[in-house]
Amino acid sequence: MRFSTVDYIIFALLLVLSSGIGLYYALSGGKQRTTQEFLLANRSMGFLPVALSLLATFQSAVAILGVPSEMYRFGTEYWFLGCSYIIGLLIPAHIFIPIFYRLRLTSTYEYLQLRFGKAVRICGTATFIFQMVIYMGVVLYAPALAFNAVTGFSLWGTVLTMGLVCTLYTTLGGLKAVIWTDVIQTMVMFAGQLAVIIVGTMKVGSISEVWQIATENGKISGINWNPDPFTRHSIWSLGIGGIFMMLSLYGVNQAQVQRYLSSRTEREAKLSCYAVFPCQQLVLCFGCITGLVMFAYYQKNEILNPEIISTPDQMVLYFVMDILKDLPGLPGLFVACLFSGALSTISSAFNSLATVTMEDFIKPHFPHLSESRATMLSKVLALGYGLLCLGMAYISSLMGSVLQAALSIFGMIGGPLLGLFCLGIFFPFTNSIGAISGLVAGLAMAFWIGIGSFVSRMSMVSSPILNVTSIPEAGNLTTAVMTTLLTTNTAQKSVTGLAKFYSLSYMWYSAHNSTTVVIVGILVSLLTGPMKGADIDPRTVYLVLPKLLFFLPERYKEKLRFGVPHIAEDCPKAAIAEKPCNGFLNGDTQILGKEEMDESYGGFFRSEGGHSYVVQETSL
Repeated sequence: MRFSTVDYIIFALLLVLSSGIGLYYALSGGKQRTTQEFLLANRSMGFLPVALSLLATFQSAVAILGVPSEMYRFGTEYWFLGCSYIIGLLIPAHIFIPIFYRLRLTSTYEYLQLRFGKAVRICGTATFIFQMVIYMGVVLYAPALAFNAVTGFSLWGTVLTMGLVCTLYTTLGGLKAVIWTDVIQTMVMFAGQLAVIIVGTMKVGSISEVWQIATENGKISGINWNPDPFTRHSIWSLGIGGIFMMLSLYGVNQAQVQRYLSSRTEREAKLSCYAVFPCQQLVLCFGCITGLVMFAYYQKNEILNPEIISTPDQMVLYFVMDILKDLPGLPGLFVACLFSGALSTISSAFNSLATVTMEDFIKPHFPHLSESRATMLSKVLALGYGLLCLGMAYISSLMGSVLQAALSIFGMIGGPLLGLFCLGIFFPFTNSIGAISGLVAGLAMAFWIGIGSFVSRMSMVSSPILNVTSIPEAGNLTTAVMTTLLTTNTAQKSVTGLAKFYSLSYMWYSAHNSTTVVIVGILVSLLTGPMKGADIDPRTVYLVLPKLLFFLPERYKEKLRFGVPHIAEDCPKAAIAEKPCNGFLNGDTQILGKEEMDESYGGFFRSEGGHSYVVQETSL
């Protein structure tokens, strides 16, 4: 199974086009001369490119291989994950995006300083950098290794080509280049998957025959209502656990939030979140159908070279090369599809890492850094992280079976970071000591369960360790890299004690770890002295209880605010009777929040009618 000249040309076109977009934005417009342009695309992006970029970041190369593998091995039960998408996107659109956008942040972790203080911001940023540095090398190396095993394509030639091209356009063109290459790469991903589905279905006979074969072999799953958290997949773990996974990705992840913040307006940022929903459903549908077509095809056709398929992800590549081998150009299209997933994910990692390093570690210590120097330093950081990615890919090649654990670190850390932000946004009385204690407890719990689960399963495997590119039981790395330690499909015997604890369904990992952060954070805050409401910037919290219990008398709802000053959308009309309570004063001043003039955000307190309000100038 080897590439034809046409396949190489199609693959090369993707790389040339991606590099060309980076070069174009380096030489046009503002020429990436400011940090706002380089890191946030001058806050000028429309909702559609942002939505497609959000989707591309979500759809990694390992996910393109993982979803069909999941369907082939376990059936369609995983498809119910799509039920969690709507709530998992509505909450970010209506809670997280308004808070982050109105604060005019660049790094998500700036929020933590506004809410808790500098120490919490540094802890959050350091955790994110550790997460992404470990992840980005693995996500480049793993699909390249799988691809090499099936096609014989040069392993390090692939890794170096993809890593250097990605570094080039990210460093030259900034976030705008990253977003527009994501748009192109998303289209290529759709085209590649669609080509495989169409050709595979034609070879099987028809889509109805695919479905019939899958049904006859028990691959079409019904709804599993079992509430047991140790059951691998159920409607509860996929529905509720999936919501937490979505929140950790689309609510607080720097790579995604940075795209919201690049939008022209808050409305455009919200629209991008809405637009992702149908796109995600389509991607999930494509992946699931590909798996069913693959299953049906190999029920009717023999696998000719089973010895080269040692792992599930290699099975997907083998299938693609098998059905497309007589159609020059289409294997190249699928490979372009596969590495579009890798490029979009890695470029997001470079850009987001450069952003948080610049905003959270360098600018606070060098406040008088000129704009030109700050921009140049941001580009150097993006370049440095790109080269570091290649180094991490090499380290990944030496890790053997530990590679699975390294890949899962991304998921283990996502839950605690979500919990940290939820602690600040939804619980106004929590303090910085509680936040740091909660984060440490959440990370400890995540690594304890994750690594304990990995080690306990490895000890039960009597056969040699699978190839390090194995996509184990989690199947879909779209989920796995966000929420879970990857698990292998080993026979489970009845276990108790810690072994039972380690068998918790991977779909509950994010929910479990984020809840740990919240519970520990609340308890420690209450023990060390809750934060006074008057000391809290009301722009940094979302008061859930007064909104849920809207039917209560005003005096009771006031107590549920925990003393937090009002913002315009909540203020009683009687409090500022001479001014309409619509969030604006004199048409150009918005009531938002802070006790004294804030040079960064221009906010100051106004006290009228016994209530405190925050006023901020706005250009809306």
